[in-house]
Amino acid sequence: MDTVRGIVALVVGLLMGGQAMARPSPDDVLHTNTRLVLELVRHTPSYSPPVASRAFAYLYITAFEAVAGGSTKLRSLQGQLNGLSGLPQRRPGQDYDDAVVLQAALSAAMAELFFNTGPTGQRALDRMAEHLGADASEGVGAETADRSRALGQDLATHILEWAKKDGGHVVENMGFPLEYSLAKGPGAWTPTSRIVQQQLPLLPEWGSNRSFAMPDAAACPTPAPPAYSEEPGSRFMEEAIEVLETRRRLTDEQRTVARFWSDDPMLSPTPPGHWISIAQQVLDAEDADEERRAEVLAKLSIAMADAFIGCWHEKFRFNLIRPVTYIRAHLDPGFEPMLITPPFPEYPSGHSTQSAAAAVVLTDLFGEDYSFTDATHVDDGLPARSFSSFQEAALEAAESRLLGGIHFRSAVEQGLDQGRCIGAYASNLRTRH
Repeated sequence: MDTVRGIVALVVGLLMGGQAMARPSPDDVLHTNTRLVLELVRHTPSYSPPVASRAFAYLYITAFEAVAGGSTKLRSLQGQLNGLSGLPQRRPGQDYDDAVVLQAALSAAMAELFFNTGPTGQRALDRMAEHLGADASEGVGAETADRSRALGQDLATHILEWAKKDGGHVVENMGFPLEYSLAKGPGAWTPTSRIVQQQLPLLPEWGSNRSFAMPDAAACPTPAPPAYSEEPGSRFMEEAIEVLETRRRLTDEQRTVARFWSDDPMLSPTPPGHWISIAQQVLDAEDADEERRAEVLAKLSIAMADAFIGCWHEKFRFNLIRPVTYIRAHLDPGFEPMLITPPFPEYPSGHSTQSAAAAVVLTDLFGEDYSFTDATHVDDGLPARSFSSFQEAALEAAESRLLGGIHFRSAVEQGLDQGRCIGAYASNLRTRH
């Protein structure tokens, strides 16, 4: 689905079609904006997976605080997330409309987080803000509506100001540094793409960003990968042979798995967006209210944002060569991975880290053996897949990177371990009284 057709069709369908609503509930507001943001991530060029994860986190923290302010059940995240404090509060004795507060907060946050999405995306944002804002205010007294909009906008402004200090606010050149000294020597990462922009690695400083729930980027370190070696029989060589032989013997099912979890930028909502989509589907199936939806999306997005920070910290600590480079040099010059190798170091696997973190949070919120069907990519021609648990889905997502020929076994396994560690910090956030 191309950019214009995808975004315009979505907005028209949400606002002018069968889902249009005269008076949306707060849950309707959050659900509808999530559908738009997943489409915007797909069509915003600078939204690589780490950048997308950051946007999701700030968006859903904003949503959570907007909902929590009017709830007797939810507890604010200020004082729990690194550096978040002093949030605007509802004035005692004053009336607020929850849907208006939430819509105003989301509109303001999305306008800032997707300021560079392009003219079609901007029109979609404006139209959504105008129509859904008017619908949310329908029947609400003018003073209450104005007060509610002001609070929502103030919440978004406060959180976005906090976001500007995290180290990831400015992303230039789509995340590729204009200057960077590549490490030399055996086993060091070298570019795997012929694209000029990708001769330097994506977001090399992302691992220095302020984390959200985990204490800092180094809170969940990975052990060193297997020692680099070109010797037959060495563990490094054996892991490379596994990637090569797996590629040669891929079954139809394995190809399906690799494609399903590929989640390439500009062709999908990216890996974190895939897990947001999973959560959205599960919440829809449960007919969740706004408190439940806000809680789930906030914890999930925080876990994944921290996962990319922690993973990138380790990627650039070890700076490991990709399978395609090693295999072509030492095993098979004609080796072609099934998936496109991303332009940054190999170890650990980002898919593995963020998927495990997501699974920890969702398992904590929904249960150990929660079965679900994931239809995220049905509109892209990929059939839905069913899983008996979130952990099963995370394991398949991680394994897909080896099947796709872009990660060694150790990167997958240690990424899963790192993600479980990171996810525990998000799960331990106290979101309810």
